[in-house]
Amino acid sequence: MGSTGGLLKNGNKSALIAAVVNTIIAIVKGAAYLFTGNVAMFAETMHTLGDAANQYFVYIGSALSKKAPTDRYPNGFGRLVNLVLLGAVIIVGIMSYETVKEGYHHILHPTESSGVWISLSVLGVAVILETYVLYKAMKEVLHETNTEGKGLAVIGKSFGALRKASPATKLVFMEDLVATSGGVIAIIGILLSYYGGWHAAEGIASIIIGLMMFYVVGRVFMDNARGALGEADQDLEDKIAEYIFTNPEIKDIKALFAFKEGEEFHIESKLEIDPFISVKEAIVLKNRIESKIHQIRGVTDVIIEFDEDDGIRSWHGHGNK
Repeated sequence: MGSTGGLLKNGNKSALIAAVVNTIIAIVKGAAYLFTGNVAMFAETMHTLGDAANQYFVYIGSALSKKAPTDRYPNGFGRLVNLVLLGAVIIVGIMSYETVKEGYHHILHPTESSGVWISLSVLGVAVILETYVLYKAMKEVLHETNTEGKGLAVIGKSFGALRKASPATKLVFMEDLVATSGGVIAIIGILLSYYGGWHAAEGIASIIIGLMMFYVVGRVFMDNARGALGEADQDLEDKIAEYIFTNPEIKDIKALFAFKEGEEFHIESKLEIDPFISVKEAIVLKNRIESKIHQIRGVTDVIIEFDEDDGIRSWHGHGNK
C-alpha cells in the first residue's frame, strides 16, 4: 500500500477500463473527423477525449484516496477522490463548451460533410464499445452497493442503486451513459443531414451532446462538493441505528454520524445504556456493536461512547423527523 504501484492496484477498475477503451475510441473518432469534417463527429471526439482524461483522473484519485493515514494527515486521504473529481469536471466543462460552440457555428453556417459511411461505421462501433463499458459500470454499481442482479436486470437495478455508489463509479456510469446516448444522437444527426438534406441536424446533435455533458458536470460537481465537505449518509445511519436497537442494553441513541470520506465511512456514536449493567458487560456490548458495524462495506473506523440513560428519547430516525 505504501508504494505508488501498490496504491494504483486498488484504483477503481471500471474507471481504468473505461479510460483505456475511450482513449482508443477518441483516436479513431479524431481520425474520422479529420477525414470527413463532420461536426457531429467532432462533438463525439471532444466528448470521448474528455471522458478518457476524466476517467484516468478518477482511477488515480480513487487509488490515492486509499493511502494509509500519516502523522501529518491522521484522518487519511479518503476525500482526495472528491477533490480530484472536482478538478476533473473542469476538463469536461471545457469540452462541453467547445462542443456546443462548434454545433452553434454549424447551425449558422451548415455545410455538407464527406465520408458519411466512415462516420457512421466509426460511431456504430463506438456505441457498441461504450455500451459494453456502461454495462461493466452498471455491474460495478451493483457490486459496490451489494445489490443482486443478472442479465438485463442489471440495467434497471443499477439506476436504482446509483445514488449509493462511490463517487468514482458514479462518474464513470454517468459519463458512459451520456457517451452511449451521444453516439446514437450523432448517428441520427448524420442520417438526417445525409438523407434528409438537413445539414443543420449535425450542429443540433453537437449542441445536444454538449448540453448532456454539461449535465454530467453539474451532477458530478454537486456530488463531490458534498463529499469534500464530509457529507453524512442518513440511510446508513438509520441502518446502523436499527441494528443498535436490537441490543436490549441500549436504551437510546444520543448521537450517530456516518461520515463519508471518499469511498470510506467513519462512524461516530454516543449511546445511552442501562445504568445497571456492569463495566465488563458494557465492554462486551461495545465490542459486539463495533464488530457488527465493521462488517458493513466501506466502514473503516467506529467510535462508540456510552452514557447513562436519561429517560428522554433522543433518536427518532431520519425518516420520522
